[in-house]
Formats: sequence, structure tokens, C-alpha cells
Amino acid sequence: MRSRTAVVAALATALAVGVPGAAAVAAPAETSYTVAPYTNVNVRKLPTAHSAYLTTLTAGRSYRAYCWTHGQTVTDNGYTNDVWIGFADGYSSAVYFEGDAYAGLPASARC
Repeated sequence: MRSRTAVVAALATALAVGVPGAAAVAAPAETSYTVAPYTNVNVRKLPTAHSAYLTTLTAGRSYRAYCWTHGQTVTDNGYTNDVWIGFADGYSSAVYFEGDAYAGLPASARC
């Protein structure tokens, strides 16, 4: 369980980078990473396309991510993988981000 200060800091960070949310889902680590979607992408509550929709990230903008995890396999735009990028309030499929299969996050950033 995270402290109230950590939750407030995570939500403030999420709002500062354009990812509004009411609760922190992905546990933000001390380290964060900058990711950029190459197309608009939905943020979901859980790492599956069938999970509740939270918001949409805009193509070409930068967002703060905290970790990656395996979830539902997604195939789109000629790419297939099961990696989902964790934000302060939800997840987006890594298929839609610039960089490698992990959107540039290191192996050590696993949620």
C-alpha cells in the first residue's frame, strides 16, 4: 500500500502530462520514462482492450510512463505484442508507441 503522499504525487504527475484519472492503478516507481504514441491510443483501466476506457493519449505528444507489463495480445498497424505501458492511472498497448516492443522502457521497468 502506498502512502497518501505517493498517491497524490502520482496523480499530480499524471495530470501534468495530460493523463487525467481518479485513482492510481499502475504503481509509479521513483523512475519514470517518457513515451510518445505515433497514433492516438486509449488508456484502459487494466492491460486489456476490453477493460474500462479512461482517456485517449494524443499522437506526437509525450507522456510519463512508469512501467510495462504483459497483458492481452494486440495486433494493429502491422505490429503484434502483449506488452502494455503503465501510467499513473491505467495502461495502453505498446503497439501504439514509438520505440521498441516496450516503447523504449528497460526490462527493469516491469510492473
